[in-house]
Amino acid sequence: MSETPDDIPYDKQPYAPGEMVEASPLVRRLIAPNGSAFTFTGTCTYIVGHGRVAVIDPGPDDAAHIATLMQALKGEQVEHILVTHTHHDHSPGARQLSALTGAPIIGCKTHVPNGRIAHGQLDARHDQDHRPDQPMEDGDTLHGSGYSLTALFTPGHASNHLCFALEEEKLLFSGDHVMAWSTTVVGPPDGNMSDYMASLEKLRARDDLIYWPGHGGPVREPHRFVRALAGHRRYREQAILSAVAQGTDTIPALVAKIYDGLDPRLHKAAGLSVLAHLEDLMDRGQLQREGEELLSARYLQR
Repeated sequence: MSETPDDIPYDKQPYAPGEMVEASPLVRRLIAPNGSAFTFTGTCTYIVGHGRVAVIDPGPDDAAHIATLMQALKGEQVEHILVTHTHHDHSPGARQLSALTGAPIIGCKTHVPNGRIAHGQLDARHDQDHRPDQPMEDGDTLHGSGYSLTALFTPGHASNHLCFALEEEKLLFSGDHVMAWSTTVVGPPDGNMSDYMASLEKLRARDDLIYWPGHGGPVREPHRFVRALAGHRRYREQAILSAVAQGTDTIPALVAKIYDGLDPRLHKAAGLSVLAHLEDLMDRGQLQREGEELLSARYLQR
C-alpha cells in the first residue's frame, strides 16, 4: 500500500542560520543565510571532528558565511572539504574555504551535463566550476583525525550526488537526497526518478541511526522516513497515471490537478518532478509523448 503525502513524518522546525550548534559528539552544524522556498532556512554546513576537522558542504558563494565558519573554527585546522553535489547552494563555498585553508576538496565529481534531453534550459542549477582535488567513488572511505567518512553514490536529485556515512556514530549526511523538512526535487535532465527511487532503496538497506541533511533538521527515524518517501513517490505516480487516463495530458494541467494549493514559487519545480515521473513512466512503456518540447507536450496512455 502506498502512503499518501500526509504520511511523511516531516520536521519543519525553522532552525536559524548563523549559529554553530552541536549535532552529535563528533558533528557541529552551521546554517548558511541563503533561505528560500527551495533551501528552507539555508544550506547546512557540517563540521566533523575536533581540532583537525572535515567540512561538508561549505554552501553557496557567500563570503560572509565562510567568514562565520572560519571564526567558529578558530584554533582548529580544516584538513578536508567534502561536497555532496554541485548545486549552487552546496559547492561554490568549497573553493573559498580551500583558498583560505589549503584543504583539498573531496567528494562528488564534476558535473557532466546530460545530453539526453536537449529541449531548452531545464537545469541551470549546477556549479560548473567545481573541480574536486579527489573525487570519491561509491564505497570510498576518507580516514580523518578521529573520524571515517564513507561515500554512498545516491543519484536522483543530482546525477553526481553523494551521501557520507560517519562510521563512528552510524550517522548519515544525506545531502539533498533525503530531508526532514520536505520532499526532494527531482528535475530532469540531470534529476532522474528511476535513479532516485533506486537510491532510496539503497539507503533502506542500511542501518544508519540518524540522517543530517543539506537543509533543515535531522531525520530521526530514517528507515520509516525513507519508506514513506518511496510510498509518496508511488502515490504521485498513480495520481499522474489516473489523471492522464482522465484526459489531463500536459504538465501544467497535471501540476494544477495534483498539487492543489501549492506555493506558486514551487510550480516550476513541481513541473520538473512531474516530468521526471513522466519520463520514468515512458521508459517503462506506460505512457507516450506527443510533441518535442517536453514541458508543453501532451502525455498519453500507451
